[in-house]
Amino acid sequence: MVDASAAAAGGRLVLVATPIGNLEDLSPRAARMLREADLVAAEDTRRSRVLLDHAGSSVPMTSYHEHNEATRTGSLLDRVAGGETIVLITDAGTPALADPGFRLVREARERGLVVEAVPGPAAALQALVLSGLPTDRFAFEGFLPRKGSARGRRLRELADDPRTLIFYVAPHRAADDLTAMAELLGDRQAALARELTKLHEEVWWAGLPELARRATADGVRGEVTVVVAGAPPPAPPSAPQLAARVQQLVSTGVARKEAIAEVAAATGAPKREVYQAVLDARS
Repeated sequence: MVDASAAAAGGRLVLVATPIGNLEDLSPRAARMLREADLVAAEDTRRSRVLLDHAGSSVPMTSYHEHNEATRTGSLLDRVAGGETIVLITDAGTPALADPGFRLVREARERGLVVEAVPGPAAALQALVLSGLPTDRFAFEGFLPRKGSARGRRLRELADDPRTLIFYVAPHRAADDLTAMAELLGDRQAALARELTKLHEEVWWAGLPELARRATADGVRGEVTVVVAGAPPPAPPSAPQLAARVQQLVSTGVARKEAIAEVAAATGAPKREVYQAVLDARS
């Protein structure tokens, strides 16, 4: 429920997506919000000063990042409750997406404050649409854990996920991350996108082992996003496997006709195919 007093006072928290490289990607609405806000909370005020100058904004800024969000969230939301418009931006892209913002939005919702978002660039989506990989279902995984053991556990959890996978990768960890992906996810098609929307934008399109080899040999510079094909569908069961599953059910007292129907439903195989597999096994 929205806090009626805060809403009446006009207070709101606005998450503004910022360019991931090219300043021309700043939308007119985003620029207007940067000019009209009472305060801009920025991940890095020095970097964001360039953006505000580009937007023609002289609005004061305060820092808001992972090291101070626990102590600064309350005071920012108090200002929203008092009727001010507080804009949150991060160094690049959409706030709260692998960047500070989640805590601020959650606590604003808990306090019933007005929260808005100005859409814009996100490296994850930009890399996805450039990758040539399926876009109908995908999972954004952000950064993999730094430690090798934790990274391995995460990748093994994802090994059977059929969705296209999107990772943010630190350039100095690209070789290690890609090597681990190649070892635990296999030789899947993938795309490595770097410096998106910038002068030296580049997309490497190859299997994971080749990307790992290239990253190890040549290194990777700039902001990096890796998009990986989802797990291939499991191979359909063979005729002997279908027959064995039917026989297993029959041995527990299920009628053969019912067992064939159950196996067909469970595997997606046509009933006639399962029936034929049983006949072949008996002969």
